Amino acid sequence: MQNEFLFAGFGGQGVMFAGQLLAYAAMDAGLEVTWIPSYGPEMRGGTAHCIVVVSDKAIGSPIVRQPTIAIIFNNPSFIKYAPQVKSEGILIFNETLISARTDRSDITTLAVPATQMAEKLGNTRLTNVLLLGAALRAVPVIPVEAVRGALETHLPARHRDLLPLNLQALEAGVSYRMPTSVTP
Repeated sequence: MQNEFLFAGFGGQGVMFAGQLLAYAAMDAGLEVTWIPSYGPEMRGGTAHCIVVVSDKAIGSPIVRQPTIAIIFNNPSFIKYAPQVKSEGILIFNETLISARTDRSDITTLAVPATQMAEKLGNTRLTNVLLLGAALRAVPVIPVEAVRGALETHLPARHRDLLPLNLQALEAGVSYRMPTSVTP
């Protein structure tokens, strides 16, 4: 089993953290992992994406041109990366912020109102973990318990006060019922 994840959005949306969290959880679960970040010229507001490859075998190359799973946080990233998702792959996107749509019938699209759901939890900064939870429900490459453990172990000290909310966001993403009408 090998899955290539692309996380993409603006700097400041937690794109890198979501990718790192997946990478840590997969490593902690004993899987092979690569994580490659890419930033635009600005830290906040500029483009940001990362690639995470998770496999049960040695990974031949961390370079991914067509990810099997794309988790998209904003409209410009959707426009740029939706066409790159591998045929029969999955495109998961933040429906709250993304108005663009794809007409591709060879992929599964999952629209998650992630920012709206995060607002209900009390903090829009939880959108990233919420989208990761939804992705792991769609493609359960690692147990959700591994992500919980990674949150508890790898959440930076300056954000430890957000641990309970991050755990709630993860559960909200995992338990979100995707509308069947968006799946081709």
